[in-house]
Amino acid sequence: MKADEFMKGRGAQYNPANPYLKQEYAAEHVEGMDEPMLSNSRTEFLTEHPKTVVNKVESPDLGLGYSLNPYQGCEHGCIYCYARNTHQYWGYGAGLDFERKIIVKENAPQTLARQLESKNWKVMPIMLAGNTDCYQPIEAKKKLTRQVLEVLLQYRHPVSIITKNALILRDLDLLQQLNHLDLVHVNISITTLDEKLRQKLEPRTAAGAKRLEVVRQLSAAGIPVNVMVAPIIPGLNDSEVPNIIEQAAAAGACNAAYNIVRLNGSVGPIFEDWIRQAFPERASKVLSQIADCHGGHLNDSRFGTRMHGEGKFAEVIGKLYRISKRKYMQGRSMKPYNYSHFCQRSGKQLGFF
Repeated sequence: MKADEFMKGRGAQYNPANPYLKQEYAAEHVEGMDEPMLSNSRTEFLTEHPKTVVNKVESPDLGLGYSLNPYQGCEHGCIYCYARNTHQYWGYGAGLDFERKIIVKENAPQTLARQLESKNWKVMPIMLAGNTDCYQPIEAKKKLTRQVLEVLLQYRHPVSIITKNALILRDLDLLQQLNHLDLVHVNISITTLDEKLRQKLEPRTAAGAKRLEVVRQLSAAGIPVNVMVAPIIPGLNDSEVPNIIEQAAAAGACNAAYNIVRLNGSVGPIFEDWIRQAFPERASKVLSQIADCHGGHLNDSRFGTRMHGEGKFAEVIGKLYRISKRKYMQGRSMKPYNYSHFCQRSGKQLGFF
């Protein structure tokens, strides 16, 4: 693709083949010459009614807990998103399909309530969403995340939210009620405060300045906020770490965390295609430094090292993070959850809806 054909408003610039499909659709010129299917089409929403919506987190890097994703696929279009690979399990591509074909789990609140009623249920924080953003644009209309929060409040169940969308402020009333019982942590992801970079890297997300305002408003309401400086991409946003942590602390954040980008599965070629178009002069350097953080590879699935990487660039980034956190967030921490409030409703949950 030529530079002047870069698709604004989308992260991925093409749709790679799905490795789980034996056949795929292709567009062909009437004279037989292949043409890429790269039209910036409108987003399509597909409805699903899964039997379960809460998944137990098994990763030792993330600790004990659950995840719940009201949506699969994400219109935010973050080019580095590890969740792109999961879209292939649904029969779609990890590139443009991930951003344009959004699966809506219409029964998520009701199914959650039924799962919480299980006699074997063990109370641990449920992460919203852990895979795709629970406050992506369609949430403004569907309100599934809000309904899920209502269920969690009814059951007095702890929840951890991660988002990069200012829409979370719509649910400030529910967050305050959950916080009154020490049942909520909010994680705001701030990848960059460089708006020109953000527009290419995360094209349909809230601006960095807007996310800082979200941190400010949530913190002013007493809600514990952790800022995720993530992912850090060597050669693109690593130099911003001190400024992001300083600004987050000034906005009232209780904590900051980070991870280094890793490009597993189809995300690797999607990212490489993107950076060679978006930042051709920096592409080789960035790709080389990412690989240096992961034992010479763009991908990394090793527990214990995959999140923070290893090698000289990873060490420099880790040191920069620790110094910045110590300087700007000394003595701050996220308050613990209170698990004692959990209360099952003995089959009455359907009355909530």
